[in-house]
Amino acid sequence: MSGGLVALLDDVAALARIAAASVDDVAAGAAKAGAKAAGVVIDDAAVTPQYVSGSDPSRELPMIKKIFWGSIRNKLLIILPALLLISAFVPGIIPFILMLGGTYLCYEGAEKVWHKLRGGHEEDGDAPAVDRGHDAEAKVVKGAITTDFILSCEIMVISMNEVAAESIWVRAFILVMVAFAITVLVYGAVALIVKMDDIGVHLAAKDSPRAKRLGHLLVRGMPAVLTTITLVGTIAMLWVGGHIMVQGAHDLGWHAPYDLIHALEHPVAGVAVVGGFLAWLVDTLCSAVIGLAWGLVILAVVGPLLKVLPFGKAKGGHDEHAETIRAEAPGPEKHDA
Repeated sequence: MSGGLVALLDDVAALARIAAASVDDVAAGAAKAGAKAAGVVIDDAAVTPQYVSGSDPSRELPMIKKIFWGSIRNKLLIILPALLLISAFVPGIIPFILMLGGTYLCYEGAEKVWHKLRGGHEEDGDAPAVDRGHDAEAKVVKGAITTDFILSCEIMVISMNEVAAESIWVRAFILVMVAFAITVLVYGAVALIVKMDDIGVHLAAKDSPRAKRLGHLLVRGMPAVLTTITLVGTIAMLWVGGHIMVQGAHDLGWHAPYDLIHALEHPVAGVAVVGGFLAWLVDTLCSAVIGLAWGLVILAVVGPLLKVLPFGKAKGGHDEHAETIRAEAPGPEKHDA
């Protein structure tokens, strides 16, 4: 009897050790997957504030909350089950899905660069989400969730590819962790960004000269912060998209771009102290250039089609949802410090 109890306790201890190791594996896998999806995360954080900009300040956080839960539903109820089924039954198509997502990233990044070089205003279509009742707010939230769905697909596919060697249950746990962590990170940052000018206005109204200076600095500085985030997001999209295309081409048998980048990395990799960083920088720059080149090719092919197809983007490369919001209401501007 005692021998059976000891054996049972040994089994329990072994299961506990396995569970602990699994938790470590899941955490490490989630960190690895989330890091690779960083480029899309930055772009997501840069895009979303534009949907609630111009709203009644009292409605900004409730709108972000709705978009947050819509994003969680996108990831956990639609994208995650689909990816797990694909990885279980037709894993061979994951690299192609990944390259399709990489192509989309390259296209989006190249489109932003192209409009900037032409002197266009690529953000014109992102009209302020002016609060004009429940229906208008619902349209804005729906449009933001639709945009989030595309970005979430890219994040989850990139994350899945990073942990493809794990068992299906470990993959599922990792992707759930990534989904929650990234969504909290993105929409926490979005909430902070859209309320920063309100914080600035509040500080500017205080008696303390230091608080006033900080408040005015926050209000005046937010446009520059958003511009910087958008710039970083564009570069990150091109880098991640280009890297996906280079790695995908290498896996499919075309090794030239991959080998060229590693040949360029080699001379700087041996530099003392900063060699690793310089090698990463070379890889990043090369990937971004390749991403831009591939994105411009796709833009040249797809751009004319989007102008004539009924489901394409509206003039200037922006979705019809934003144009509808703009047509409905050029609403009041937000506070001015």
